Amino acid sequence: MKKIKNVIAIGLTCIMLSSCATVFGGKVNSYQKTKPAPGQEQRQIRVVAFIADILLFWPGLIVDFATGAIYKPK
Repeated sequence: MKKIKNVIAIGLTCIMLSSCATVFGGKVNSYQKTKPAPGQEQRQIRVVAFIADILLFWPGLIVDFATGAIYKPK
C-alpha cells in the first residue's frame, strides 16, 4: 500500500511541475528560444497556455518562459 502511495505522489508531482506550453505546445524552434535584439519586434505569448499555467500551477510559467515554449512560433 505504501508503494502505491509513493507512485501516486511522484505522479502528481510530475503533473504539477509540468507546464502547459511545454507539454502541449509542440517542438520549440529557434525563433521561440532567441531573445529579440533591441529594436526588434517582441515575441507574442500563447495566451491560452499562459492562463492555464496561472490557473493550474503557476510555477509552470517559469518552465514555459525558460524553455521559450510560451511564445508563439513564427
